[in-house]
Amino acid sequence: MVFGSHSPRPGDGDYEEALVLGRALADAGFDVATGGYGGTMEAALRGTVEGGREAYGYTCEIFRAAANSYVRREVTSNTLFERIENCLDSCDGYVVLKGGTGTLLELAACWEMFNKKMIPPKPVVCLGDFWRPVVGTLACEPSIENLDTLRPVSTSSADSIDFAADAARAVAILIARLGDN
Repeated sequence: MVFGSHSPRPGDGDYEEALVLGRALADAGFDVATGGYGGTMEAALRGTVEGGREAYGYTCEIFRAAANSYVRREVTSNTLFERIENCLDSCDGYVVLKGGTGTLLELAACWEMFNKKMIPPKPVVCLGDFWRPVVGTLACEPSIENLDTLRPVSTSSADSIDFAADAARAVAILIARLGDN
């Protein structure tokens, strides 16, 4: 599953990075799923289709938008939370691209489900450093004794999140992590 922004357009750096990622995932033998709409979701699926693999779009009725033209199999949910649950249940790993609050919600849902042991941990790879400050902050929690003091949270949930500088490294991490399962 690739999570990312709907905003980038063809020619934008973030769009082109997602296109390269989709192609790299396809070349490694992965089918790819995204939210199914525009921006980096479209780009990742475009790369996947051009690479000859299956492209899934996890859309949501509340958005009232059509899936992008690269979606080959659409999975429609009634609510945003049902959509996220479907993504988490049916995918083996996640790559998180730069995005807004929707992408943050998807990253946080993965992390929380792993942390609370609601689903087994799966590989999560953040492409680039955009999410590094968020993950760093959330890897600590306020101490009960002193709410101004941060202490590390259980390393097991934070260890589920890796960072990759480029698409090739993200794919290599996924392959390595999935091979461990």
